[in-house]
Amino acid sequence: MAARLDDPYGAFCKDSDAYLEGASEGPLAGLTFAAKDIFDIAGHVTGGGNPDWKAAQPPAAKTAPHVARLVEAGATMVGKTITDEITRGILGENAHYGTPINPRALGRVAGGSSSGSASAVAGGLVDFALGSDTGGSVRVPASFCGLYGMRTTHGRLSLDGMLPQAESYDTVGWFARDAALFGRVADVMFGTDLMDKTPTRMIVAEDAFEVADEAVVEVLQKPIETVGNRIGTVETDRLSPNGFDEWRQVQQMLQSREAWETVRDWVDRCNPRFAYDVAMRLAGAAEITDEIVSAMCAQRDAVRAHMAEILTPGTVICLPTTPFPAPEAGLPQSQMWERRQRIITLTCLGGMLGAPQINLPLAELNGLPVGLSFLGLPGSDELLAGFARALSR
Repeated sequence: MAARLDDPYGAFCKDSDAYLEGASEGPLAGLTFAAKDIFDIAGHVTGGGNPDWKAAQPPAAKTAPHVARLVEAGATMVGKTITDEITRGILGENAHYGTPINPRALGRVAGGSSSGSASAVAGGLVDFALGSDTGGSVRVPASFCGLYGMRTTHGRLSLDGMLPQAESYDTVGWFARDAALFGRVADVMFGTDLMDKTPTRMIVAEDAFEVADEAVVEVLQKPIETVGNRIGTVETDRLSPNGFDEWRQVQQMLQSREAWETVRDWVDRCNPRFAYDVAMRLAGAAEITDEIVSAMCAQRDAVRAHMAEILTPGTVICLPTTPFPAPEAGLPQSQMWERRQRIITLTCLGGMLGAPQINLPLAELNGLPVGLSFLGLPGSDELLAGFARALSR
């Protein structure tokens, strides 16, 4: 085991010494990475951001396949990173283990629930890091910390060896500071030889940009123009007939009910400690009935049918990743609640469709990172990762 890593950003779990030496040869040889504390490492307990959860779990019998794959490709895993409690957060504040510092926006949150992974990469502590994205937990920290970060197509990468939240929304993702390295990791994760790619059509989602702050929309205009010139065919469209708020509600209801089903037996058995906001969301989720779930599933099916007519092969949807730069850390719950709702209004589309979405760190507002996202047809992960790399050259 290596000596404990210097961690000025509070990104790593202090109660874990998980470490895996990378293979001496491979496409990622010599690189370091971190894994969100929801990925199993053989012989270590997966903490999931909550001490009572950790106390109830045995050490993992084997290492999560994605971690093992990266280690076999030569990368050394130097530690596990802090996550929001049982991944039920979008801002990156953990009442039990602390709030990882955002190295690109000091005094502001890194974004969650993959907060520690994003903080470690943004601060240069590791070359890249694994996270997960259910409702935005890779995309949001990537935007707040100025990183490349991707939510993969639902079901594209196995969830084995990973603490679930809501299994019909959970996906694996990762962060890197530059597109070239992001692409190298994609090669290993997808088991393909990633090539530079360019979409054939871009749709600028007008109603998504209406969710964002006016200043964010303004600073994203130049990157949109640059990307649009690269693609050639650019259209502007309104995606949601009744507004993104309706889609957000569907996502929240279904994701929350699944998240409750994941932990309900443990909650009943152990009466664990939660931060107020996490407890409040779980209590609300427990009240979501089967009838509500049935109605929400029908609405989700309708959204998918509607978007299938818009999101054709080779098409990408352009939208702001988050409606604003990283908020200040430690804001009152009432202010964080409003911000959380606006964030999910933008991130719900990827989850509703099970589609891949990548954040590109292409803009800043008053020195704070602002991300631009591209969302593709389910299964178009390589198109998005390849296009990100092509844009950087």
